[in-house]
Amino acid sequence: MRALCKAGPGPGLEMVEIPEPEPGPGQVKLRVLRTGLCGTDVHIYRWDGWAQRAIKPPLVPGHEFCGEVVAVGEGVSTVHVGDFASGEGHQVCGLCRNCRAGRRHLCIRTVGLGVDIDGAFAEYVVIPETNVWVHRGLGPADLDPDLAGIFDPLGNAVHTALAFPLVGEDVLITGAGPIGLMATAIVRKVGARLVVVTDVNDERLALASTLGADLVVNVRRDSVADAQRQLGMAEGFDVALEMSGAPTALPEIIANLNHGGRVAVLGLPSESIIVDWTTVVTHMITIRGIYGREMFETWYAMSALLQSGLDVSPVITDRFSAADWEAGFAAAADGNRGKVVLDWTEAR
Repeated sequence: MRALCKAGPGPGLEMVEIPEPEPGPGQVKLRVLRTGLCGTDVHIYRWDGWAQRAIKPPLVPGHEFCGEVVAVGEGVSTVHVGDFASGEGHQVCGLCRNCRAGRRHLCIRTVGLGVDIDGAFAEYVVIPETNVWVHRGLGPADLDPDLAGIFDPLGNAVHTALAFPLVGEDVLITGAGPIGLMATAIVRKVGARLVVVTDVNDERLALASTLGADLVVNVRRDSVADAQRQLGMAEGFDVALEMSGAPTALPEIIANLNHGGRVAVLGLPSESIIVDWTTVVTHMITIRGIYGREMFETWYAMSALLQSGLDVSPVITDRFSAADWEAGFAAAADGNRGKVVLDWTEAR
């Protein structure tokens, strides 16, 4: 089969022929229809410091995908050939304290698809039955495969956005990347009062406006405090979602939160952040780290949100055949774009 592979240390990837995987006991084989390009994949492509520490070539990257089930291994009972499904990329041990307590997203032995083991940038992928999310009663004609292919990052957005109650709250979202953009639509759908989105990119901020932001702020020109005055906010923001990883974002959030404000942090900073802990303590601010999705409560939530009218399709700005993967990676690395999707039905 055709697969996009990190054959060895160094920048770049290669489209190569590798053996087609077959499912073992408890496993499911899917014919990949779509994959989303994630920042993690760009790191692997560039072979930056993180990738050099985390990746052991040869490896097939890719963890955002959807596909059609074509085979199941012995003992599989809930997934059937022909099912249309997405996949949870975090494979957990099932035996640690958190797994046994039903908190599988906190497993201390998590294995990442496309990071620790071969992933979905291929014509076929094999994952455990427990990681398959079947779109019950739906097929590619009912649910756009492009959207089904990005359920993984949609889950990041839902997990972060729903970390705290939102109804009637004023929400600040720092970072208008694809996940921040999806979070914008989610908090609007759930019932936030005012939604402000910040970034340094006007094109992405324009997308945030179409997805429900009341006000967008380019922090190179304006401040969050200015946004509060413009909206007539008498007090600070109630909830903030930090999606950017920018070292200045969290301090700016803390300076503009109401007493008792809550912060969900998804963005991974590239350098150390200086936090005003005096304000955190005296204003009784809650800061919560977010990673991945709750398995599988977030998956239920995101499916329900889509069924009830949530529309995040504008976040997908670029679509390429997998054969044109180099153009896809160039688009994903361009800070002006939203989500990039590769179509693997045209891989050859």
